[in-house]
Order: sequence, then C-alpha cells, then structure tokens
Amino acid sequence: MTALESALAARLGADVTDLHRLSGGASRETWSFDADGRGLILRRDPPTSPDPDAMAREAALLASAARAGVPVPSLVDHGGDLAGTPFLIMERLSGETIPRRLLRDEAFAAVRPRLARELGGVLARLHTMEPVPGLPDDDALTAITAYYAAFDEPRPAVELALRWLRENRPAASGRRTVVHGDFRNGNLMIAPDGVTGVLDWELTHVGDPAEDLGWLCVKAWRFGSPHPAGGFGSREDLLAGYAGAGGTPPTPEELRWWEVYGTLRWTILCRHQAERFLSGSDTSIEYAVLGRKVCEQEHDMLLALGLTSPVTVEDPLAAAADAGASGSAPHDRPGASALIDAVGAFLLEAEQPDERLRFHARVAASALRIARRELLLGEAHRAAHAARLRELGCASDAELAAAIREGTLDDRREEVVGAIRASIVDKLTVSNPRHLALPG
Repeated sequence: MTALESALAARLGADVTDLHRLSGGASRETWSFDADGRGLILRRDPPTSPDPDAMAREAALLASAARAGVPVPSLVDHGGDLAGTPFLIMERLSGETIPRRLLRDEAFAAVRPRLARELGGVLARLHTMEPVPGLPDDDALTAITAYYAAFDEPRPAVELALRWLRENRPAASGRRTVVHGDFRNGNLMIAPDGVTGVLDWELTHVGDPAEDLGWLCVKAWRFGSPHPAGGFGSREDLLAGYAGAGGTPPTPEELRWWEVYGTLRWTILCRHQAERFLSGSDTSIEYAVLGRKVCEQEHDMLLALGLTSPVTVEDPLAAAADAGASGSAPHDRPGASALIDAVGAFLLEAEQPDERLRFHARVAASALRIARRELLLGEAHRAAHAARLRELGCASDAELAAAIREGTLDDRREEVVGAIRASIVDKLTVSNPRHLALPG
C-alpha cells in the first residue's frame, strides 16, 4: 500500500482500492479511488505548492453551489494535510468530461443539441450563489493586463487585443456575482441525459456574470466543433437558456467583448503554465508543450477580432517524410529526423498502463513533431520574422508591441496586422498546422 493509500484509508476509516491518478488538471492532482466500494475523487495540491486556503475555499464553493441548485459532486471531506498536502474528497459522478468524446461519440448524440441551452440554465443558477470568504474581486481587464506585464515578454498580438478591449469595453453592467472562472467543455461532467456536475472551482472569483458566458464561447473550448457555445450549440441557445432560468443575458456586443477577453485570458494562462516548465519548478511534458500552444490563442485572437481567416497549410512533415532516412557523414543511418520520428511512433504505439500515461505519451509525441518542424523551418522563419520587423522599423517584438500600445504605427495598421498574422502562421506551421484551418 502506498503512503497516499494509507493516508486515505486512515482518514476515511475505509478500505481503499483502485487508486489511480487521472489525466488533466494543470494546477492540482486528481485521483480516482474506491472506499469500501464507494466511488470517490481526491483533489490535492502538488507537494511543491500547497495552498490550504484555496482548497478550503473550493470546498466552501461546492457547498454554496449545491445550495443554489448547481449540479456539483457531494463533498465528503477536506483538510489541510493528507500525505503532506491540502486535499478535497468528493463523490465520483457518472458521466464524461473528455471533450472529443462528448462532441463525437454516439452515446451523446441525443443530448448534444440540448446542452447549450441547459448550460445557460446552469450558469443562471450559478450566478445566484452566495459568495464565500476570500474570493478575488478585481477588475478583469486590469488584472489580466498586469498578469501579462509580469512576464516581461511583450507580444504584438496581445497588444492588438488589449487595445481593442480598452477601446471597445461596454459600459459596466452593474452586475457582480460569483463567477466560476473556468466554466467550459472539459470541466463539465455530462451524461447521456444531461449535465451531472460542474467541476474545477479554483479560478472562481467575483465579477460580471457575462464573463462565464463569454468564456464558454471561446474557440479553444469548441475542440474543432463549429458550434460556438462549448462546441455544443449556438450563442442564441446559450443565452435563451440563461434567460429562461432567470438570468439577465448580456447583449451580443457585451458577449463578444467577453469572448475576446476570454481568448486573451487563455493566451496568458497558457503562457503562465509554460512558465512552470521554463522556471524548472515542474518539468512535465504537458507544461512544456503548453508553451507552444500560445500561438494557437494568438491566432484565435486575430480570428475573434476579424483580422485573419482560417487557412489550410500543408504540414511540413508530409513533404519531409523520407528526408531523414539518410545519415549525415560520418554518422550512420537512420538520420536524426528518422530517429525522432521513430521515438514518436513508439510513444503512440506502446501500451501504456493507465490513461494519464497515454495522455502524456500523446503530448510527448506532439512535442517531437514540433521539434522536427522547427528543425526543418526554424532558420527560414527567423529570417522572415526579422525582415518583417525591419520593414516596420522595429528591432524586436518588444519594439513592435510598444508601438502598437503607444499608437506610433497606427498609420501603418494594415502592415502591422499583416506582419503579425504572417508570424503567427509561421509559428503555427511549426506547432500545429491543423489549427490554422479550424473555423472561427
């Protein structure tokens, strides 16, 4: 019996079996187990970054949500120390959270057309929740701007979005409620007959309730589906469900503003997660690859702002499929590229003992494909990027970002947008060329 199994058994006074860690959960560990045959879920902080106050706040939010009629798992136990870290134990709900299954599997075909409206109703109830002590209550745009600035890594695409958000911000709605902060496909437990649970409350705060509605419509949470509301349905259905359950829906202009804001927010959060790898605090392959997803969100920001369109780009690996077979004297065959491809194929084909390792194997194989593409195209892309900057009179991305922020290149806006668009296409051609073709 592991130390964690022993700690759970002692805490619950039960026989603990089938303890295994689940994939996903970028900030906390999630484990599934049985206690005397009862299906439970353990959420715990990583041992390197315990936060007992945040865990206690999440437990209080589950209780508040249940009182408001929001479907959530029943809270079983929580505390500040289980095998060295704060924890929360809750019931294991029936249903599915994996977006590709929810959006494609036949088992959910009947419920999918109803989900946008149902999720609107869930959000209307969520926004009647009683706040719990300690929830952040900051201005959303001010907070995300400061978060971005703290990286000291100016990005021209982010500056375009920030200017648009500042210049097009709707008048304050006057509504301040509990905001889930991460209400989207992937954090919802859904069964064939509907929503069974709203999960992952660690980003909850006080704010404009339209933020949750806009976040659900961010392109990242559609997972390739053309339907804006979480990949399930239309914005109109979402807002109709919200109004039908007693919520005051935002105007289309307000919803669009929060959707652009949400796309920017996910850009910054991806960069935040990558910092865990870059700083050396967590060397997970998942955090490493998240750093290369930032450009996906930069592209999506341009889509949301009407500054680009979907485009089909051939994967450079297709044209280079046979290029790595030969060696490079004095080295023998197969060459470096072929070896990278072989390792990627092994990761995808090897039998993995659990879902988490299967997930990380897919991520690792993706990282190898990114590396291969960068080896093929990196030098040409660096030269093209430098030429674009020179054409605009800038020596670096930081100079271009400052020019956008200060308005000194406003008379060359089309050239600026064109240069940013071309750089993002290059970045995505390396990191994920398929993303460029997805509908906005």
